[in-house]
Amino acid sequence: MRPSLFAIDTALLTSRCVVRRFRENDGAAFHQLISANQDYLKDHFPILVGEIGTTEEKAEIFIRQRIAAWLLQQDYAFGVWLNESTELIGYVHLFEIDWSIPMAQLSYFIDKDHVQQGLMTEVMARIIRFGFRQLELEKIYLQMLADNYASHRLARRIGFTREGDLRNEFRKPGGMLADLIRFGFTRETYAE
Repeated sequence: MRPSLFAIDTALLTSRCVVRRFRENDGAAFHQLISANQDYLKDHFPILVGEIGTTEEKAEIFIRQRIAAWLLQQDYAFGVWLNESTELIGYVHLFEIDWSIPMAQLSYFIDKDHVQQGLMTEVMARIIRFGFRQLELEKIYLQMLADNYASHRLARRIGFTREGDLRNEFRKPGGMLADLIRFGFTRETYAE
């Protein structure tokens, strides 16, 4: 455990969103978000969709596991909530943390009704700042499907650099193998 991380922020503000650590009883809202976006998410996040399943109870279990992982400094999962309506519209997750470097993988998604509004650009900029300044990471990386062009553009806009292609690295639910592209962002290239 790193005592320096005991007092990190659990809520990050952007101009239009609150990006905060999940709390007990957020499972129902998370289940609703997953259910509303299941068609999109099943190709990009099949494990997440599978873990949540079809019940709010499974979603609540997942949320409580994320809370426990946060407290144990294993990973950091955030919900993205709109300021005005307090609606849960997205998910951001720093995971696969290697504290010996330190570095982490980042994944995210936003509700289909809120894409291309610049919300995820705001959120990602704030999460990157959190990762470098509060978690003191040296590197954050993304791995995404090769055909996820919107995420490629977002990664570049935030400051990530393409690092390489991972051939046949991901199996879609239908069984087809797909390529991933890896993007990285290092502390030395980060400028607020």
